[in-house]
Amino acid sequence: MSRSPRSPGWLTLRLRFGGWLLASFLLAGLGSVWADRDFAQILQTAEKRYGPLGPARGRIEAWSQMLQSQLNQPEREQLNAVNRFFNQQLNFQDDTRIWRQTDYWATPVESLVKATGDCEDYALAKYFSLRHLGIPSEKLRITYVKALTQNQAHMVLTFYSSPTADPLVLDNLIGEILPASQRKDLLPVYAFNAEGLYLPGAHGGKRSSDSKKLSRWQEVLQKMHIEGFAVGEG
Repeated sequence: MSRSPRSPGWLTLRLRFGGWLLASFLLAGLGSVWADRDFAQILQTAEKRYGPLGPARGRIEAWSQMLQSQLNQPEREQLNAVNRFFNQQLNFQDDTRIWRQTDYWATPVESLVKATGDCEDYALAKYFSLRHLGIPSEKLRITYVKALTQNQAHMVLTFYSSPTADPLVLDNLIGEILPASQRKDLLPVYAFNAEGLYLPGAHGGKRSSDSKKLSRWQEVLQKMHIEGFAVGEG
């Protein structure tokens, strides 16, 4: 038997739905407030370190807006947005020209302030952005490869939809995200994430060690914590 719109059951259903809808709006609003507060701290810390940010402020704010727009989106859309953002925002330069060091791992904020980065900086910025969006670290690996066309060491970010999947490659050399099996120009050497170090091989490779032994990785995590962008990884 159908219920009248005035019946207690219908009224209860409407109240419950209304309460759920209101809670959803409130939670979404709180998420936005928290994100704004996080990036306000990031901007404040960056200004203390670098002085007036100038155009860099706009790049960091654009980063915040991009991340906000990608909350709760499908993973592939998040991958595309993050990959496209940093490939467009950063110009490639060697560490010797950017930092006057042979090997320097920059945080995303450092890279956006400079508007430049080398391959490690692209991969790190994409990794931490996707972690911020909620993609688990076990799905992401920062991967050292040999770029065969350029005949040089290179770094990319790889995404595993499952532990044994053919990973997708996020690269600054090309804009399109392709499966690793289609990147014949890249020869994997080793990879790492918060869970450990991995050697290349079938079924996602073999975990060989703890990433806490990577001193530069730990330095980046510490710098990001100081900047106010902590992702809860040790």
